[in-house]
Amino acid sequence: MGPINELWEILTLVSVVVIGALVALVALVRGRGGRSTTLPRTPGRAGERRTEGDVLTEEPPAGTEVEDRGGGVAVEPGAGPAAPTLERPESARGRLQRLRARLARSNTAIGNALLALLSRGGLGEEDWEEVEDTLLASDLGVEATEELVASLRRQVAVDGTSDPVQVKQWLHDDLLALVDPSMDRRIAASRTDGLPAVILVVGVNGTGKTTTVGKLARVLVAEDKDVLLGAADTFRAAAADQLQTWGERVGVPAVRSDQEGADPASVAYEATKAGIEMESDVVIVDTAGRLHTKRGLMDELGKIKRVVEKLAPVGEVLLVLDATTGQNGMRQAEEFAREVAITGIVLTKMDGTAKGGIVVNVQRKLGVPVKLIGLGEGPDDLAPFDPEAFVSAIVG
Repeated sequence: MGPINELWEILTLVSVVVIGALVALVALVRGRGGRSTTLPRTPGRAGERRTEGDVLTEEPPAGTEVEDRGGGVAVEPGAGPAAPTLERPESARGRLQRLRARLARSNTAIGNALLALLSRGGLGEEDWEEVEDTLLASDLGVEATEELVASLRRQVAVDGTSDPVQVKQWLHDDLLALVDPSMDRRIAASRTDGLPAVILVVGVNGTGKTTTVGKLARVLVAEDKDVLLGAADTFRAAAADQLQTWGERVGVPAVRSDQEGADPASVAYEATKAGIEMESDVVIVDTAGRLHTKRGLMDELGKIKRVVEKLAPVGEVLLVLDATTGQNGMRQAEEFAREVAITGIVLTKMDGTAKGGIVVNVQRKLGVPVKLIGLGEGPDDLAPFDPEAFVSAIVG
């Protein structure tokens, strides 16, 4: 049995050596080709041969899958789901002129009624009272209405004409003076001292505030501004989702909290911080809608503004008003102005109302300009306010 045992031991040893050699060979092969790394492409046509170190390889066409000898699949740049196509809004400059026909339809009752009255000739006290009633119904306000009627009566008396063309010109000039073209209606949306501009958007529920923020982002993107959104409306679950969707359509990031009811001031702070780090031109902060009669919620607006200004100055506080709310909207505006320093007004829902006089009324009450006007449901139906185009649309 001795020789047999020795032979068995020799065979066992040989087997161990062979298996070990095979394992080493497999390891060597895997070490050379087991990992897949996407290398930077050198310039050249797809399929062109190139040298990587001392290895000559055939470069496959872009977008093809490359076998990974370690068992996986490496995808070259260009393969996989296509990146979403970002929308590129047209410039907002002159947008109100393009939307003039829509604005004219919404305010046609004012212009037509006034011109019909003023062109009668031989106007008596009852006629002038009807002119006053028409202007008051347009939410022009008592003081502005009295001024406009007094001016028209004086011109009619001096000129002694009821020519529609002349009357229309008087009405146009007087309304334009009331709208006040001299007010600065620019949006503060440029970096200052290395910090982004911060725009705080406030208003009551139902005015279209979050939608306005999304549309404003599109206006600024069209002007080549680098925008970041802050979803500080943490009380309404859908608000952050809605804002994020608006941003994604034009490639604008949004900072939000995953917790419903999170501290709005904290979200606004983080959004401003992110805007600074990303060197954004402007940060737009959406706040929760709140009734002007709720003292605690109104105080919260002041807190948001104070917290944000620890990082960067708030250059704009835009109040979003529903143009159809009339005198109630005026009360809202005054309460918001007392809590935070309003710098401009955004009037929404002007596409379905003949109450264009609210522009004059709100500017007089707050001493700040209407800067933007909403004329429809479309994503680009928010326009920078143009006094001349607005008045021309009203008068016709």
